[in-house]
Amino acid sequence: MNSFAEASVDVDRDAYPYKMKDLCERTGLDRQVIHFYIQQGLLPEGRKTGRNMAYYGEEHVERIKLIRKLQHERFLPLKAIKALLEERDDAFSPQQHRMLSDVKAHLSRAANTPEGRAVVEPSTATVALDEALALHGLARKDFDELAEVGMIALVDSPSGARVSRDDLWMLELFGQLRSAGFTRELGFTAADFTMIEEAVTTLFRKETLLLAKRLSHLPPAEIAAMVERSLPILSAALVRAHENKVRNFFAAM
Repeated sequence: MNSFAEASVDVDRDAYPYKMKDLCERTGLDRQVIHFYIQQGLLPEGRKTGRNMAYYGEEHVERIKLIRKLQHERFLPLKAIKALLEERDDAFSPQQHRMLSDVKAHLSRAANTPEGRAVVEPSTATVALDEALALHGLARKDFDELAEVGMIALVDSPSGARVSRDDLWMLELFGQLRSAGFTRELGFTAADFTMIEEAVTTLFRKETLLLAKRLSHLPPAEIAAMVERSLPILSAALVRAHENKVRNFFAAM
Protein backbone atom coordinates (compact mmCIF):
# COMPACT_ATOMS: atom_id res chain seq x y z
CA MET A 1 0.00 0.00 0.00
CA ASN A 2 2.23 2.76 -1.26
CA SER A 3 -0.31 5.04 -2.89
CA PHE A 4 -0.86 8.54 -1.59
CA ALA A 5 -4.54 7.76 -1.18
CA GLU A 6 -3.72 5.02 1.32
CA ALA A 7 -0.75 6.65 3.04
CA SER A 8 -0.85 9.08 5.95
CA VAL A 9 1.73 11.85 5.47
CA ASP A 10 2.43 14.45 8.15
CA VAL A 11 2.88 18.04 6.98
CA ASP A 12 4.07 21.00 9.02
CA ARG A 13 0.96 23.16 8.63
CA ASP A 14 2.75 26.20 10.05
CA ALA A 15 5.30 26.04 7.20
CA TYR A 16 2.78 24.85 4.57
CA PRO A 17 -0.61 26.34 5.47
CA TYR A 18 -2.18 26.71 2.03
CA LYS A 19 -4.33 24.34 0.04
CA MET A 20 -4.49 24.81 -3.73
CA LYS A 21 -7.63 26.92 -3.29
CA ASP A 22 -5.76 29.22 -0.90
CA LEU A 23 -2.77 29.44 -3.24
CA CYS A 24 -5.07 30.48 -6.09
CA GLU A 25 -6.67 33.17 -3.94
CA ARG A 26 -3.33 34.58 -2.75
CA THR A 27 -1.80 34.71 -6.23
CA GLY A 28 -4.86 35.40 -8.38
CA LEU A 29 -4.09 32.45 -10.66
CA ASP A 30 -6.24 29.51 -11.74
CA ARG A 31 -5.20 26.09 -10.49
CA GLN A 32 -4.52 25.02 -14.09
CA VAL A 33 -1.84 27.72 -14.41
CA ILE A 34 -0.24 26.73 -11.10
CA HIS A 35 -0.24 23.06 -12.09
CA PHE A 36 1.38 24.05 -15.39
CA TYR A 37 4.15 25.89 -13.53
CA ILE A 38 4.75 22.77 -11.44
CA GLN A 39 4.78 20.51 -14.50
CA GLN A 40 7.28 22.80 -16.25
CA GLY A 41 9.62 22.81 -13.24
CA LEU A 42 9.08 26.50 -12.50
CA LEU A 43 7.42 25.85 -9.15
CA PRO A 44 8.21 23.15 -6.56
CA GLU A 45 5.53 20.60 -5.83
CA GLY A 46 3.55 21.00 -2.63
CA ARG A 47 3.78 18.71 0.37
CA LYS A 48 1.43 15.89 -0.62
CA THR A 49 -0.87 14.22 1.89
CA GLY A 50 -2.87 12.29 -0.68
CA ARG A 51 -3.10 11.57 -4.37
CA ASN A 52 -5.05 14.78 -4.97
CA MET A 53 -4.18 16.78 -1.87
CA ALA A 54 -1.11 18.91 -1.18
CA TYR A 55 -0.18 21.88 0.98
CA TYR A 56 1.86 24.89 -0.04
CA GLY A 57 3.95 27.47 1.78
CA GLU A 58 4.89 31.10 1.50
CA GLU A 59 7.82 30.02 -0.71
CA HIS A 60 5.28 28.96 -3.35
CA VAL A 61 3.46 32.29 -3.13
CA GLU A 62 6.71 34.25 -3.52
CA ARG A 63 7.93 32.08 -6.39
CA ILE A 64 4.65 32.55 -8.30
CA LYS A 65 4.82 36.32 -7.75
CA LEU A 66 8.40 36.33 -9.08
CA ILE A 67 7.43 34.32 -12.17
CA ARG A 68 4.58 36.72 -12.92
CA LYS A 69 6.83 39.73 -12.35
CA LEU A 70 9.42 38.37 -14.78
CA GLN A 71 6.66 37.62 -17.30
CA HIS A 72 4.76 40.88 -17.13
CA GLU A 73 7.38 43.44 -16.13
CA ARG A 74 10.49 41.96 -17.72
CA PHE A 75 8.58 40.18 -20.51
CA LEU A 76 10.73 37.05 -20.19
CA PRO A 77 9.46 33.82 -21.79
CA LEU A 78 8.90 30.89 -19.43
CA LYS A 79 11.89 29.01 -20.87
CA ALA A 80 14.20 31.86 -19.89
CA ILE A 81 12.54 32.22 -16.48
CA LYS A 82 13.05 28.53 -15.75
CA ALA A 83 16.76 28.71 -16.63
CA LEU A 84 17.19 31.82 -14.51
CA LEU A 85 15.43 30.30 -11.49
CA GLU A 86 17.39 27.04 -11.74
CA GLU A 87 20.69 28.93 -11.76
CA ARG A 88 19.63 31.08 -8.84
CA ASP A 89 18.39 28.18 -6.73
CA ASP A 90 21.43 25.99 -7.34
CA ALA A 91 24.15 28.63 -6.97
CA PHE A 92 23.47 30.34 -3.65
CA SER A 93 22.85 29.41 -0.05
CA PRO A 94 19.88 30.97 1.79
CA GLN A 95 22.30 33.36 3.52
CA GLN A 96 23.76 34.45 0.18
CA HIS A 97 20.26 34.92 -1.21
CA ARG A 98 19.48 37.30 1.65
CA MET A 99 22.73 39.19 1.12
CA LEU A 100 22.07 39.63 -2.60
CA SER A 101 18.51 40.73 -1.88
CA ASP A 102 19.87 43.40 0.49
CA VAL A 103 22.32 44.52 -2.21
CA LYS A 104 19.46 44.80 -4.72
CA ALA A 105 17.63 47.15 -2.34
CA HIS A 106 20.63 49.52 -2.44
CA LEU A 107 21.24 49.45 -6.19
CA SER A 108 20.26 52.67 -7.92
CA ARG A 109 17.22 52.50 -10.17
CA ALA A 110 19.16 54.39 -12.83
CA ALA A 111 22.84 53.74 -12.24
CA ASN A 112 25.66 55.15 -14.36
CA THR A 113 25.31 52.48 -17.00
CA PRO A 114 25.27 52.89 -20.81
CA GLU A 115 22.19 54.85 -21.90
CA GLY A 116 21.19 55.32 -18.26
CA ARG A 117 19.67 51.83 -17.98
CA ALA A 118 18.61 50.77 -14.52
CA VAL A 119 20.57 48.00 -12.84
CA VAL A 120 17.66 46.16 -11.24
CA GLU A 121 14.42 47.82 -12.36
CA PRO A 122 13.43 46.95 -15.94
CA SER A 123 11.39 49.30 -18.05
CA THR A 124 7.73 48.45 -18.55
CA ALA A 125 7.58 50.41 -21.81
CA THR A 126 6.89 48.55 -25.04
CA VAL A 127 6.98 49.36 -28.74
CA ALA A 128 5.06 47.89 -31.67
CA LEU A 129 6.82 44.78 -32.95
CA ASP A 130 6.24 45.57 -36.63
CA GLU A 131 7.77 49.02 -36.19
CA ALA A 132 10.82 47.63 -34.34
CA LEU A 133 11.45 44.98 -37.00
CA ALA A 134 11.07 47.47 -39.86
CA LEU A 135 13.39 49.96 -38.15
CA HIS A 136 16.17 47.39 -37.88
CA GLY A 137 15.60 45.60 -41.18
CA LEU A 138 14.54 42.29 -39.66
CA ALA A 139 11.90 39.76 -40.65
CA ARG A 140 9.24 38.39 -38.31
CA LYS A 141 10.98 35.03 -38.64
CA ASP A 142 14.09 36.54 -37.03
CA PHE A 143 12.03 37.58 -34.02
CA ASP A 144 10.25 34.22 -33.82
CA GLU A 145 13.60 32.40 -33.73
CA LEU A 146 14.88 34.63 -30.93
CA ALA A 147 11.66 33.98 -29.02
CA GLU A 148 11.89 30.22 -29.62
CA VAL A 149 15.31 30.03 -27.91
CA GLY A 150 14.09 32.16 -25.01
CA MET A 151 16.05 35.34 -25.70
CA ILE A 152 13.08 37.63 -26.27
CA ALA A 153 9.34 37.56 -25.68
CA LEU A 154 6.27 38.78 -27.47
CA VAL A 155 4.13 41.19 -25.48
CA ASP A 156 0.45 40.82 -26.29
CA SER A 157 -1.67 43.94 -26.01
CA PRO A 158 -5.02 45.23 -27.33
CA SER A 159 -3.08 47.33 -29.84
CA GLY A 160 -1.29 44.29 -31.28
CA ALA A 161 2.05 42.51 -30.90
CA ARG A 162 4.67 44.53 -29.05
CA VAL A 163 8.18 44.06 -27.67
CA SER A 164 9.84 45.37 -24.52
CA ARG A 165 11.87 48.54 -24.97
CA ASP A 166 14.61 46.83 -22.92
CA ASP A 167 14.97 44.23 -25.70
CA LEU A 168 15.37 46.66 -28.60
CA TRP A 169 19.17 46.51 -28.36
CA MET A 170 19.00 42.85 -29.35
CA LEU A 171 16.98 43.60 -32.47
CA GLU A 172 19.18 46.58 -33.31
CA LEU A 173 22.44 44.62 -33.09
CA PHE A 174 21.08 41.61 -34.94
CA GLY A 175 19.84 43.94 -37.65
CA GLN A 176 23.36 45.38 -37.91
CA LEU A 177 24.75 41.87 -38.33
CA ARG A 178 22.27 41.27 -41.13
CA SER A 179 23.42 44.51 -42.80
CA ALA A 180 27.04 43.41 -42.38
CA GLY A 181 26.33 40.40 -44.61
CA PHE A 182 25.36 37.66 -42.16
CA THR A 183 22.20 36.77 -44.04
CA ARG A 184 19.75 33.92 -43.80
CA GLU A 185 20.81 32.85 -47.32
CA LEU A 186 24.29 32.16 -45.93
CA GLY A 187 22.83 30.07 -43.13
CA PHE A 188 22.89 32.62 -40.30
CA THR A 189 19.81 32.66 -38.08
CA ALA A 190 18.74 34.52 -34.97
CA ALA A 191 19.42 31.36 -32.98
CA ASP A 192 23.15 31.94 -33.57
CA PHE A 193 22.84 34.91 -31.23
CA THR A 194 22.54 32.45 -28.34
CA MET A 195 26.32 31.93 -28.27
CA ILE A 196 26.60 35.48 -26.90
CA GLU A 197 23.91 34.80 -24.32
CA GLU A 198 25.62 31.56 -23.28
CA ALA A 199 29.01 33.25 -22.90
CA VAL A 200 27.59 36.11 -20.85
CA THR A 201 25.55 33.71 -18.70
CA THR A 202 28.69 31.73 -17.84
CA LEU A 203 30.58 34.93 -17.04
CA PHE A 204 27.75 36.34 -14.94
CA ARG A 205 27.41 33.10 -12.95
CA LYS A 206 31.09 33.30 -12.02
CA GLU A 207 30.80 37.00 -11.18
CA THR A 208 27.88 36.54 -8.81
CA LEU A 209 29.49 33.55 -7.10
CA LEU A 210 32.65 35.59 -6.51
CA LEU A 211 30.59 38.49 -5.21
CA ALA A 212 28.63 36.30 -2.80
CA LYS A 213 31.77 34.51 -1.59
CA ARG A 214 34.17 37.43 -1.18
CA LEU A 215 32.01 40.42 -0.33
CA SER A 216 29.37 39.00 2.01
CA HIS A 217 31.13 40.55 5.03
CA LEU A 218 30.68 44.06 3.64
CA PRO A 219 27.61 46.29 4.13
CA PRO A 220 25.07 45.83 1.29
CA ALA A 221 25.25 49.54 0.40
CA GLU A 222 29.01 49.28 -0.15
CA ILE A 223 28.61 46.15 -2.31
CA ALA A 224 25.94 47.90 -4.40
CA ALA A 225 28.23 50.88 -4.98
CA MET A 226 31.04 48.55 -6.08
CA VAL A 227 28.72 46.75 -8.51
CA GLU A 228 27.57 50.01 -10.07
CA ARG A 229 31.11 51.31 -10.47
CA SER A 230 32.34 48.04 -11.97
CA LEU A 231 29.68 47.63 -14.68
CA PRO A 232 31.13 50.04 -17.29
CA ILE A 233 34.65 48.76 -16.54
CA LEU A 234 33.72 45.11 -17.08
CA SER A 235 31.69 45.96 -20.19
CA ALA A 236 34.70 47.74 -21.71
CA ALA A 237 36.93 44.80 -20.76
CA LEU A 238 34.63 42.39 -22.60
CA VAL A 239 34.74 44.44 -25.79
CA ARG A 240 38.52 44.81 -25.70
CA ALA A 241 39.10 41.12 -24.89
CA HIS A 242 36.92 40.03 -27.81
CA GLU A 243 38.70 42.38 -30.21
CA ASN A 244 42.08 41.08 -29.05
CA LYS A 245 40.99 37.47 -29.54
CA VAL A 246 40.00 38.18 -33.15
CA ARG A 247 43.13 40.21 -33.87
CA ASN A 248 45.48 37.62 -32.34
CA PHE A 249 43.75 34.76 -34.14
CA PHE A 250 44.31 36.30 -37.58
CA ALA A 251 47.82 37.44 -36.67
CA ALA A 252 48.73 33.80 -36.06
CA MET A 253 47.39 32.57 -39.42
